[in-house]
Amino acid sequence: MIETAVDGGVTRVTLSRPARRNAFTEAGLRALRSAVTGAETPVVSLSGAGEAFSAGADLTVVKELDREEARAFAQLGQSVATAIAESEAVVVAGIDGPARGGGVELALACDVRVATPEATFAETGVSLGLFGAWGGTARLPRIVGGGEAMDLALSGRTVDAEEALRMGLVSRVVDHPATVAAEIAENNPAALSAVKRRMRDDADRAVQHAREAEAFADLVERNAADLSW
Repeated sequence: MIETAVDGGVTRVTLSRPARRNAFTEAGLRALRSAVTGAETPVVSLSGAGEAFSAGADLTVVKELDREEARAFAQLGQSVATAIAESEAVVVAGIDGPARGGGVELALACDVRVATPEATFAETGVSLGLFGAWGGTARLPRIVGGGEAMDLALSGRTVDAEEALRMGLVSRVVDHPATVAAEIAENNPAALSAVKRRMRDDADRAVQHAREAEAFADLVERNAADLSW
């Protein structure tokens, strides 16, 4: 389900199960985690093959799970989202087409989300008697705010790229998301990693400030010879 290719400073990770709208089985989730954590480039670009980004969990798999298996499947999805969020590389999600359920949740775990005009987003779980359990109930409110998150999660409604941009679900609407990953990869890899770690830091403010100053000092020491306008 997962295809990878290296293009300069970017590892391109493609969800490649278009006949199932790139829906995830356990094997697909594990393969995605390995692809992201194993990347040796400073930037990872995540996209979907075919007409969709991802439909999320494969419901033909989910409906066969017993209670313990369902818990384990949710925990596996959570671990993949956490691996994306905590990876050394900056992960850029390029959403070109529908993102649903777990597809939205995996995009939420990425550092940058960009969409094409054809992208749409929905947390459709409530219509099926489910909800997104790959970390989405925690990440969505942090990214779009509590009111917008509750609306999306409870209504199951679909939002287009422009509305996603307005609410902060994506940061740009572009024709070619891969260009954003390439743009980011042009920057200093150590600085990219440091910025990601600092932006992801959820310690209290005093600790964050101390860590920020220390990271800045590390970069000055490392790159002093190259600093010039």
